[in-house]
Amino acid sequence: MAQETFIALKEAVLSCQHCASLLPNPPEPIIQIHPNAKILIAGQAPGQKAHDSGRPFDDLSGDRLRSWLGVTVDVFYDAQQVAILPMGFCFPGNTYYKSGPSAGKISGDLPPRPECAVKWREAILSQLTHIELTIVLGVYAQKYHLGRSGNLTEQVKAWLYWLEQGILVLPHPSPRNNRWLKQNPWFETEVLPELKKRVNALLQVPAS
Repeated sequence: MAQETFIALKEAVLSCQHCASLLPNPPEPIIQIHPNAKILIAGQAPGQKAHDSGRPFDDLSGDRLRSWLGVTVDVFYDAQQVAILPMGFCFPGNTYYKSGPSAGKISGDLPPRPECAVKWREAILSQLTHIELTIVLGVYAQKYHLGRSGNLTEQVKAWLYWLEQGILVLPHPSPRNNRWLKQNPWFETEVLPELKKRVNALLQVPAS
């Protein structure tokens, strides 16, 4: 019965049209879920490239995130090991520079649509009963999973506190955060080794 419930829920999410009139493209919910997953990646919302390919983190951000986790592409996209559940399931659209020499050009993505979390998130998380590590990316995911959002550097520096609760706050792996990474070299030397260690332990396949 539990498996039937999960399948029905997943099918309902993937066919959701709730925000059709509010999105720049036809709805294309992009999630990766399975009841057996031990790691949950809670991000913001798919970008345009993910929308086009139908795969989450199918871009440079994904390459960096997989490097941080120390996993291969095959492992990353194995739903029975890694669940990927953004706060908004569909690409929300772009924001644009309003003035200056870049006026009219794309400046980034809009915030994730809030309807997804209200309509689906609790039900989905109730099916992911084997999650042992939740990786939180972005302020919207922070607010939901931590109960608050705050200064990124402070939240990441509190990694030992959050790790005790099965959570790890990371900066978004987007190239837009290259400056933050350069300014905070401790993230690479202190946080990433422990992250890879935890991920490896959770995803380790027992010898046959």
